[in-house]
Amino acid sequence: MDCDGVLTDGRLYFSAAGETMKVFHVRDGQGIALWHQAGLRSGIITGRDADPIVRLRAEELGMSYVRSRSDDKVKDFNEIIADAGVSLEETAFIGDDVGDLDVLKLVGFSAAPVDAHPSIIDVVDFVASVGGGHGAVREVIDLLLSAPDQ
Repeated sequence: MDCDGVLTDGRLYFSAAGETMKVFHVRDGQGIALWHQAGLRSGIITGRDADPIVRLRAEELGMSYVRSRSDDKVKDFNEIIADAGVSLEETAFIGDDVGDLDVLKLVGFSAAPVDAHPSIIDVVDFVASVGGGHGAVREVIDLLLSAPDQ
């Protein structure tokens, strides 16, 4: 998954000292925990620096992969699925903006928060009823975990 605009609402908070702050939704975290309990793996590919906040959150949730400062999300995604030993058809990705578009076109199941850029909404398999940072990841995970062939 992407981070900013998916796990967060896309807003960036900076302190006077230059610290970055992000807000994550607890339901997304619970959904990721349920995903892992089902024996599945997750990760983040972000174009921004995965400052300590993102890495700490990913570690806390038991995420397998964090790729930051990605200038080629397809390359990073392909490296991750090769390491994971899964096919494109066995993968899902949730993204919200044009930097995610090429990965969303590759995966077996693509999703976006309702407030994603229109170019993303037009190509994904599923649009969550809520925006990024407001439980969109949990909604996608609930959908996937309830699928009959899951």
